[in-house]
Amino acid sequence: MKINQFLAFVALITTILLPKPTDAQAIKIHEGVAFKTGVCEPSISVDPTNKNNIYAGSILSNFYQSTDGGLTWTTSEITSPHGVYGDPCIITDYSGRTYYFHLSDPEGTNWQSDSILDRMVCQSKDGPNDRFNEGSFTQINGKKHDKEWAAVHPSNGTIGLSWTQFDSYGTTDPSCTSTILYSESVDQGDTWSSPAIISERKGDCVDDDKTAEGAVPAFGIKNARYVGWALDRKIFFNRSLDGLVWEEFEVADQKAGWTQSYNGFSRCNGMPVTVVDQCSSSPFYGRIYMCWGDQSEQTGGEIYISYSDNGGENWSRPFAVSNQGGSSDQFLPWLTIDPTSGFLYAVYYDRRNTTKPTETNTYLAISKDGGSNWTEQQINEVPFFPSNDVFMGDYNHISAYGGVVRPIWTELNDSKKSVWTYLYNETF
Repeated sequence: MKINQFLAFVALITTILLPKPTDAQAIKIHEGVAFKTGVCEPSISVDPTNKNNIYAGSILSNFYQSTDGGLTWTTSEITSPHGVYGDPCIITDYSGRTYYFHLSDPEGTNWQSDSILDRMVCQSKDGPNDRFNEGSFTQINGKKHDKEWAAVHPSNGTIGLSWTQFDSYGTTDPSCTSTILYSESVDQGDTWSSPAIISERKGDCVDDDKTAEGAVPAFGIKNARYVGWALDRKIFFNRSLDGLVWEEFEVADQKAGWTQSYNGFSRCNGMPVTVVDQCSSSPFYGRIYMCWGDQSEQTGGEIYISYSDNGGENWSRPFAVSNQGGSSDQFLPWLTIDPTSGFLYAVYYDRRNTTKPTETNTYLAISKDGGSNWTEQQINEVPFFPSNDVFMGDYNHISAYGGVVRPIWTELNDSKKSVWTYLYNETF
């Protein structure tokens, strides 16, 4: 049985077994106090071997899991001798193994230690009843490593990991640079290849628009590796067809740069997200999509998509996801694709039909025709009101498999931050 036939079979069986809520609904996963390092930057993953199992995380070290499709959740904290310092990224491979990637703090003293952010850490476990191991990590080279993301190859299980390397974090020294790194694991996260610098262009180390950041990897067909990222008001795309030689392409301008701000969000990233259509029965099989946020005086915040049908050499003209948002703000997006259908799903904050400056809702957008047309729906229960004094995180997230779509986002209400999901099950 070919891999895509097997995945379709698994999707069918688990869809039959999955308990369906009578109506799609928003579910609060976790609530905490509204301090800087509390309950935000959530990540979520649907287990392709059992869609009842949903895994999620938030900063600094929160881990959540559900065994009923997201209706109920347990909360715990993960620990590691390498330290756990936020930027959680959760993925699940096609054997059901779940990975929790995060930043390092080996001495446990945060910025008082010179060793903070000295590596990328990967902790993993098999199924909801297992415990996370202590973790593996990428090469330590005396530099700072930040803002990672990971992807799993759909057929051979290889894990791709990309992130930003800072010569010296936060410095204005022009001799210090930032670059995009890439590493792989072929043994389910036990060991990692020596990180390769894949970006031709270099940024500064200020952690602003002129810093190379936002690296998100994806695997293409024929074993290609892709990474999208942002620098100096432009969106870039790097590819490797053999895992050794990397090429760099410019995708689009980003007028506002990747560091943006909105009322109540003094810091709000517009970094790009890269996904690939891995559904062999899809008419867009192999298409690469990139999604990012931008803003202008005329249209406000917008969520943009561009795609390539020739391995990233050429890209479509960017187009906005929202067709009804008008001049209101849409911002902080994430994009995913269901590998069993090729359907696209995006989650983002939205301010259409609001009356107060910081009033915010969360929207889910869906495209079933390769991004040409999108339907949108509000998925939060009531508006929330962020504050410039409270850090809301650098990203939200969304995962989809076999019609089970689970976005995750952060809200601020009554001086408490909370992370939420929405139980959306696709009808094919």
